[in-house]
Amino acid sequence: MVNFNNFAAILSLKTMLIQKNWPLIDFNTFGFDITSSEFISIKGIDQIIELYRAKQLKRTDIGILGGGSNITFTKNFNGLILKNEIFGKTIIQEASEDAIVEFGSGESWHGAVLHALSLNLGGIENLSLIPGTVGASPIQNIGAYGVELKDVFHSLSAFHLPSGEIHHFDAKDCKFGYRDSVFKREKRGEYFIISVQLKLSKNAEIKTQYGDIQSTLDGWGIANPTIHDISKAVIHIRESKLPNPAEIGNCGSFFKNPVVPSDIIPALQTQHPDIKTFPAATGLTKVPAGWLIEKAGWKGFRRGDVGVHAKQALVLVNYGNGNGQEIIDLAHEIQADVLSKFGIALEMEVNAW
Repeated sequence: MVNFNNFAAILSLKTMLIQKNWPLIDFNTFGFDITSSEFISIKGIDQIIELYRAKQLKRTDIGILGGGSNITFTKNFNGLILKNEIFGKTIIQEASEDAIVEFGSGESWHGAVLHALSLNLGGIENLSLIPGTVGASPIQNIGAYGVELKDVFHSLSAFHLPSGEIHHFDAKDCKFGYRDSVFKREKRGEYFIISVQLKLSKNAEIKTQYGDIQSTLDGWGIANPTIHDISKAVIHIRESKLPNPAEIGNCGSFFKNPVVPSDIIPALQTQHPDIKTFPAATGLTKVPAGWLIEKAGWKGFRRGDVGVHAKQALVLVNYGNGNGQEIIDLAHEIQADVLSKFGIALEMEVNAW
């Protein structure tokens, strides 16, 4: 860890511009027209150090914003938003079979995937087109199509807001779970992630058995896919099912796929023979949240300017003039209905601010 209390090369806070009443409509993928009372773009560690020295990080009203793709603003943000814009992509270690690539935390996640592909490094191609930033990926332990971030995670560096120290985390320190990590639990709100290091493979295992990847490749006549083919297939699938936030406001998957005790599945299969399930840990089974929501009759539902997407029930949308509280209220109705009909509790994947 590094303590900056005696750091000699600190810039004056006067050189930093903290914006007042800053519009956030372009910084949240739901497109909610809200503001933050204070806002600053963080482009380097020196700015965070400067804020710490000026005692701006001792406050409790700080929000850290990456791509804004996993947040529902329910009202104007009364506090200081730190917008992560720390960029950079560097190979920091290379061996015959793999390489460790360090990404600045403000890099877009999909941009990181494309960069890895440009280096012919595999491991994250199944995670193509996931919105958000690299810095948010370990917080959420993002995952899709049989791959999770923890599978390729090497380490990260993060600024500890209360102490002014830089701490380093390996996978064990992060305590990864299903769409979960220590940064969503006991260390929530304590860290500004600076960089993330991923261990990527020069001979990555090709994973085609999840979702529609194999059928998509078959349709294209690709018998021996490369990591580039997998990425193209995933992009094709996601674009065909998920709305583009630039066209209709959304945060992608709004709910986690619930993991339930396996012993409740037989009764559900009796009532719903078409139920989809996937094995999870021992004694546990994963049920697709989208299937539950669609089966409960919510797919395509609309109330005013918020609703459930017509092609993917897992996605809640803002049709233009909706607000975050309306989205949260709709989410709560869906949760209550699914619990009533299936006895399964849905957990929101999106954070409400």
